[in-house]
Amino acid sequence: MGSRNTSGSYQLGHRQVKRIGYGAMQLAGPGVFGPPKDPAMCLRVLQEAVAAGVDHIDTSDFYGPHITNKLIKEALHPYADDLCIVTKVGARRDEKGAWLPAFSPAELIKAVEDNLRHLGLDVLDVVNLRSMYGEHHPEDGPLEAQLTALAELKARGLIRHIGLSHVTSAQIADAQKITPIACVQNLYNLALRDDDSLIDELAAQGIPFVPFFPLGGFSPLQSEVLNDVARKLDATPMQVALAWLLQRSPNILLIPGTSSLTHLRENLAAADVRLSPEDISLLEQ
Repeated sequence: MGSRNTSGSYQLGHRQVKRIGYGAMQLAGPGVFGPPKDPAMCLRVLQEAVAAGVDHIDTSDFYGPHITNKLIKEALHPYADDLCIVTKVGARRDEKGAWLPAFSPAELIKAVEDNLRHLGLDVLDVVNLRSMYGEHHPEDGPLEAQLTALAELKARGLIRHIGLSHVTSAQIADAQKITPIACVQNLYNLALRDDDSLIDELAAQGIPFVPFFPLGGFSPLQSEVLNDVARKLDATPMQVALAWLLQRSPNILLIPGTSSLTHLRENLAAADVRLSPEDISLLEQ
């Protein structure tokens, strides 16, 4: 595993994308709600990401809400031909910022239309259906009505590909009876590894796995071992955590998010961090 190619690209929908992309969630205000402190810096981060070669941006109209999509449009529209923008539907925010299901076919159709409008697009490359079953861990529950609605939008030419987020392997298998699945986005990182077998199942099918909270989320990964390996490699702990994900499986695509240029550069440089088999076995303990 130590010598596995960690750079390169992987198929996402009809595109080949680099394995480190960019997640836009942190461009919104605290708790992913309201506007950011420094909108001008957010625009610079987006522009620098694309200038540095990022060709996969992950967003959603419920970040903010509407904030991140409007920033992406302001910073990057008209978009580069090779830029893949992936969005997510299935939730909404109330006026206090709580996350609520928006899971009916009518709500999903409206969400797709909102994403198109706020991003300034005629068609969305990939739309992930965010399952609302289970709070911290995905739980089985029917997705047929939701996927059928999205498949109809795909037939109308508003969506190119459909993905899934926060799902079980049974839900993925059921979904594939309705529509091809372009990617799966679940919680996974060095410390939270419930999806180990799912990642391997998807790799066998050539389906990308996109871990959300790859660095632990709102409370970053903390580990003495991570710090020790990072010191040895002259890297940051977060770079080591990202490099571990890249070496974990070739179908893993990363979307670390930040509103800081320094962190953006550090995240992209994780592609150059090489972990030895010894480093990997230490980390995996």
